Amino acid sequence: MTTLPSSDPDVSLTLYSTDGARVISTWDFGVPANRVAWAVLARGGKALDAVEQGAQVPESDLANHSVGKGGYPDRDGHVTLDASIMDGDGRCAAVACLENIAHPIRVARRVMEATPHVLLVGDGALQFAREQGFHEENLLTPEAEKAWHEWLQTAKYKPVANSENLDYRRSLPGGHDNHDTIGMLAVDAHGHLAGACTTSGMAWKMHGRVGDSPIIGAGLYVDGEVGGATSTGVGEEVIRNAGSFLVVELMRQGRSPQEACEEAVRRIVKKRPDGAKEMQVGFLALRRDGAVGAHAIQHGFTYAVCDAKKQDGLFASPSVYTTSFS
Repeated sequence: MTTLPSSDPDVSLTLYSTDGARVISTWDFGVPANRVAWAVLARGGKALDAVEQGAQVPESDLANHSVGKGGYPDRDGHVTLDASIMDGDGRCAAVACLENIAHPIRVARRVMEATPHVLLVGDGALQFAREQGFHEENLLTPEAEKAWHEWLQTAKYKPVANSENLDYRRSLPGGHDNHDTIGMLAVDAHGHLAGACTTSGMAWKMHGRVGDSPIIGAGLYVDGEVGGATSTGVGEEVIRNAGSFLVVELMRQGRSPQEACEEAVRRIVKKRPDGAKEMQVGFLALRRDGAVGAHAIQHGFTYAVCDAKKQDGLFASPSVYTTSFS
């Protein structure tokens, strides 16, 4: 941190070194989310604040049918949201099956800071949000409702890999696209780590279904001594393998972020060799020193990287299969 004189004798300008600071997130829509998170890191802010604010960008995007308001509903027409947040010191919290609150990541952080609990779900999560003063609103947008009614004509359910990167503004409504997650990891200029993960879950899921995003150790895990990891894709497979925790533990054992993500994906494929050909799971990892790794089952998983040198980095993850079935 450097303090410089200004033209006003009563005002000083403080410049923060952003050396070592970095934020990464899943999918193409991670680019604008990263920019908001970077605005926090660039002024010397905390990684925890950065990921919370960055995650709210896709939660607010009505064209994004995978996160927050505008997300496609379950098969009964309910938009239910899941989110988790974790600090490098081990503090963490999540909400699941939360309705009528557009920013579940904010509620998750409030659970972490205002309660002794880690996970609140359903009506209890909504009751807590009300008590904390969060504004309620109808999250089912006209576009999502139309898509739901069109889906009801066939009521077929099959997740589609990489649907996060479909152009929602041009794609036909009523498709059987599943939808997923933004996972975000950050290390700040002080070397502190944090992560966030938020989603509206798979389109047309059974009411009450919860994926990996709000499950600490599955969709998100952060250890300040090592690094963090987050996941995307079919949450059930990530939960079965405690995926994000596995990635972090492999890094603790000396694997690089890339090697750790590759091993986590291999374990899923090994356990489900036939099913893996028709589903997507991807992992994204950030080591404490800023090193990044990513790997997926299917071609098409992308991730965004933002630091002092470049704020709009977007990269294609390596994968087990080199062509996507979607």
